[in-house]
Formats: sequence, structure tokens, C-alpha cells
Amino acid sequence: MKKKILITSALPYANGPLHFGHIAGAYLPGDCYARFERLMHNDVIYICGSDEFGVAITLSAEMARRTPQEHVDIYHGVIKDLFQRMNFSFDHYSRTTWSGHIATTQQFFTDLLNNGYIEERVTDQLYSETDGRFLADRYVVGTCPKCSFDSARGDECPSCGASYDATDLINPRSKLTNSALMHKPTKHWFLLLEKFKERLNAWLETKSWKPNVTNFIKNYIDDLRPRAITRDSNWGIPIPLPNTEGKVLYVWFDAPIGYICATKEWAEKIGHEDRWKDYWLDENTKLVNFIGKDNIPFHAAIFPAMEMGQNIPYKIVDELPANEFFKLEGRQFSKSDGWYIDLDDFFSRYSTDQIRYTIAANAPETSDSEFTWKDFQIRCNSELLGKYGNLVNRVLVFAKNQCEGKVPAKGSLEQVDIEFLEAIALIVKEAKENYANFRVRRASQLIMELAQAGNVYFDSKHPWKDAKDPATHGRMLTTIACCLDCIKLLALLSSPIIPDAASKVWLMLGYGVDEMVTKGWTNIAADFIPQGQKLNEPKILFQRIEDAQMEQEILKLHALSAEHQKPAEQEAKPVEYAPLKAPIEYEDFGKIDLRVGVIETAVAVPKSKKLLQLQVDLGFEKRTIVSGISQFYQPEQLIGKKVVVVANLKPAVLMGVESRGMLLAGSLDKALEVVSIQQLPAGAIVT
Repeated sequence: MKKKILITSALPYANGPLHFGHIAGAYLPGDCYARFERLMHNDVIYICGSDEFGVAITLSAEMARRTPQEHVDIYHGVIKDLFQRMNFSFDHYSRTTWSGHIATTQQFFTDLLNNGYIEERVTDQLYSETDGRFLADRYVVGTCPKCSFDSARGDECPSCGASYDATDLINPRSKLTNSALMHKPTKHWFLLLEKFKERLNAWLETKSWKPNVTNFIKNYIDDLRPRAITRDSNWGIPIPLPNTEGKVLYVWFDAPIGYICATKEWAEKIGHEDRWKDYWLDENTKLVNFIGKDNIPFHAAIFPAMEMGQNIPYKIVDELPANEFFKLEGRQFSKSDGWYIDLDDFFSRYSTDQIRYTIAANAPETSDSEFTWKDFQIRCNSELLGKYGNLVNRVLVFAKNQCEGKVPAKGSLEQVDIEFLEAIALIVKEAKENYANFRVRRASQLIMELAQAGNVYFDSKHPWKDAKDPATHGRMLTTIACCLDCIKLLALLSSPIIPDAASKVWLMLGYGVDEMVTKGWTNIAADFIPQGQKLNEPKILFQRIEDAQMEQEILKLHALSAEHQKPAEQEAKPVEYAPLKAPIEYEDFGKIDLRVGVIETAVAVPKSKKLLQLQVDLGFEKRTIVSGISQFYQPEQLIGKKVVVVANLKPAVLMGVESRGMLLAGSLDKALEVVSIQQLPAGAIVT
């Protein structure tokens, strides 16, 4: 029976171009899953769209001397163009400035208000008389109320790490004009999120999400409190109440409603206006939200609460594959720092499948990962070209020359043939399970395992020798028939990740353009290629990437970064290293018991600027550890992280909390980084 599956990827903010870090988090995994479920012949709709409101957009538009609408029109087009280049298969890509978005968003507000979940309040906010408006936290600077640092940000001090409300700043001023700000009362509406705690916790108990998601969101729900859902602005969805001119709904409130509105627009475009209800109002629909980890609170707590407060029974998310951060050569992608890849330049030299495969192979599913140019070269040359492309080319060229360009008959199967066919069937089965559970990283590995199995089998059977002897000619035909079945499965397995290459392979095997989707995963996996089917001309799928190209890419990256650095930053200061400590005996070092631990929860220690209280799973037991790292890590960044713990350190009481262990971390100057482990399980010994 067909399953009804509604897939969404987080709405990208139309205030600038995206980069591959964004692609790895919410978009490529969503597209791979949508393509897979279509092959499973399920009823799939894949929805996304641009998020186009908010103060950040109005200010960026002003700086660029254009209207907010002109501004989002530009970046909506830029983002949509990138998604097309990446070959994403959205059924519809919408935008929150679509006229139909207003009514649904206002209905959400009205239902929440009438049901007692919204409250009107008057609060003091920072107002700029020079700018003639209230300013959001990100556009405010001032003196830190904790340490008196005079360039503290609107919500956090970079000097002492303190968090606070922007109204707590001493001598606050505009980041845009440097003008002084004043406290001014203003009326806003607050969503009473604390009223949903019990229902959210009960709902969360029904989920089997990744630990990094569930552990973080449990703590988040416990700390829910009223949250403002309106802003003083003329750019956004108007509040549906009288005498509220100049006030709009906050962008985080309207953005997730965009999923519903995008589906409504899709229904209109296909000529069936009520078709959206078949997905959003059917409790049997499977709703999957693909997001980055920074969006967990909105999708796992706030938007579900908003839906719970509605009179219309909207579908609430079932699966929430939240991925970690994807970096570039060890650092966060950053346009302002010049640490990014120019996408026009990239796509002028490399293919969509090359970057799709590389990102999938390094997908940040359980921990942060990165793109490096060297890894990109290895993936393209050793795997896509050396394993995948090599198998396809050598077998099809051989079949063209020795089998009259047709699929030969399988003769009597030897044990090696039977074992090969059984082995590749198991790979297909495992790949199916991994795609179904959002594990594209493992799926990409299985693609190469299948290609390598085909190459090893081809080499072991020596078909070029059998072709020369009439007595073994039939054995050669059987070998090639089995290899062609392997290539057919290779096209199937790879089509969610590298659809262009998979489609080319499928056509070379003599199938029609749309036959893969019409046949579907189950039939393709079970059936052999028909004997006598005409094979098409073999084509080269991938090009080799030379070392000189990679050297140029790395030089360009560092040159671009250097151009963006401020003059003061370019004057490199000599590094001051701490002096070595006195030598110790090996026996002294051997007394330290270092173990791998997995951080399950992380919360700030009350009244402390530096301490976080962590619950760490050591495999054989769980411990509370207090660590002075809050100025360098947000609690949600640590959930699921594998760390190195000094496990036999005597317990100590810090700020009233008993700490049973210590994390290893490295530091230099003002930087600190916790030592992390990638593969070893909790409890493993570190030496």
C-alpha cells in the first residue's frame, strides 16, 4: 500500500546567497530522501520556499538602496537558481511573500489568540530616534552590564561571555549609525509557550529521533516561557487586529507556516485547490522536516506548539532529521570573512553530481564534518571515476565488442556467480534501509561497495581470457550478464544521490528515460535485465581532477580570505606559547584514565558566567561533569558530541554541583576547543 509522505526542507532566508554548508544540512538529504521514496512508489510531495520577511531584510535592503521586495526578489532568484543547479527535485518551491501566505498566517495568530495562548504586553525596547525605529538585538551594541566591555553585542558579550537582554546594556547605541538608543515602551503580543509543556513532552515521548535532537529539545521544552511574536515594522505579515498599524508578525512565527502555504500554492498550480488537505489534514501522512541543528527549537517545540493551538488539525512533524554543521577546510563558511567557494566559478569546472556525492559522503549526520578540496579530489578520482565510472565503462565497452552490444544470456552459474549475485542483493537491501532512515552517508558508501564488488568480480572472472576460447565463451557471456545486472543495481542505488550519472547509466543499459521511476525500486532490485536488450553507446561519466587544479582552488580560497581581512587583522601578531611544564615519568601519565564520553545534556550553571553542567555517558555509567566552557560553546552545540574525559579524577564541588570528571580541551590565546572523537564508542580507552 502506498504511503503518503510530505517532505519539507527548511526555508532558506532570502537575504543573501547560500553555500555548500547550507546544502549539506537541510537540502541534499531532503532531496535524496524524496527521490528514494518516489522510487518506492509512495505518494510523495517535496516542498520548500524562500523565507522573505524580518528586520534583517529591511536593513539589508536599505543599505543596498532598494525596497525589501526588490531585495528578496533578487535573492529568491539566486537561491532558486542554486537549487536548480544542484538538481533538487522540489514538487514546488514557493516564497513567503506569496499573497496566499497572509490569510493562513493570520488564521494561526487568531486561533492561538482566541484559544488563550497569546497575550498582549507592553515592554521597554531600544529605540533609535535617529533611525526612527526600534532595533533588534543584532543591530545594537553597548557596554556590557557584567564586565563593562564597551563593544558588547545586543545579546551577548564577546569579552566575558555573559548573556542578557539588549535593554540591559549600558549606553546602548545603534550598530548602523552609532547613535544613542533610548528605552521606549511598545505593545507586543506574546505566545505563551509554557502552556504547551505537558502536551509537547507527551508528544515527544512518541518519537525515536536522533539523541542530539531529543536530548536538546527535552531541556528546551522544560525551559519554555512566553515569547514575543510581533515586531515594530511595516515589512511582514500584518497583525489581524484593529489599531495595530506598524506592527507585524515576527519572522520566526510566519516562516514555518510557509510549509503549509507552499503546499496550498502547489495545489492551486496543479488545478486542485483542496489537494493540500490530503497531506496536511490526514493523520496518516508521514511528515518529514529536514533542517540544520540550529533550527531544532522551532521545528521540535515552537511550531508543534503553534499547531497544537489551532482549531484546524494540522499534521505535526513525524521525523526530524537535523544535521550538524558542514565546514570548509576546518572553518565555518563565511561570506564576510571571505571563507567560501564562489559557486559560479565552481560549476564552471565541476559537475553537480561531483559535489552532491562529496557532500553525501561527508554528510554531517551525527557530528560536524567538512568539505576539503583534497577530499573532493579523492572522492571524484578514486570513487566516482576509479570505481563507479570504471566499472560502467569497462563492462559496457567489453559488451559492445564481445556481446554484439546486447545483454547476453546467463548460462550455467558457477558458485562464484551465485555468491556475487547474492552479495550485491544484500548491498541493495542495506542501501534501501539506509535511505529510508535518512542515512545518506552510509548509502554513498554502499554505492561504492557495490561498484567495487562489480570490479573485483569482473577481474576475478577474466572474461577477456574466456572470450578467446570457444570452450569458455559461454562462461564469458554469463560473467558479462551478471556484471550488467550489477550496473543496473548501481544505477538504482546511486540515483537519489547522483541522479545525472545514474540516468546516463540507465540509458546506456538500453532502458527508457522514465523507466526507472515507473518500474520502481522493488521491481528493479528483483528483476534481471532482459536477455537480448540492446545496449547503447558507452560514455565517459566523470573527468579526472588534477593536482594542479586543487592547488589553485586552495590558493584562491586563501587569497579571497586575505582580501576580506581587516588591515589590523593582517598584521599578524607573534604567537605566544605557554612554557612547557616540568617533565614527568611515564608511570605518572599512566595513572590518568582517559575515556570516550558522549554528552547527553548540557545546561548553564546558575549564577556562573563560565560553567556548564553536562551529563556524560561513559558507556559503563553516566556522570555529571561541570566544565568551564560556556564562553566557547552553546549547550546545544555539545549534545551528542564525543569527548575525552579524565575519568579517574577525584570528584569536586563547583558552584554547588558535584563534578565527577573533566573534559580535555586545547587552548591558545583566547581560543578554546574541546577534544572530540569521531568513531570510538562511549567507554573506549584513550591513550
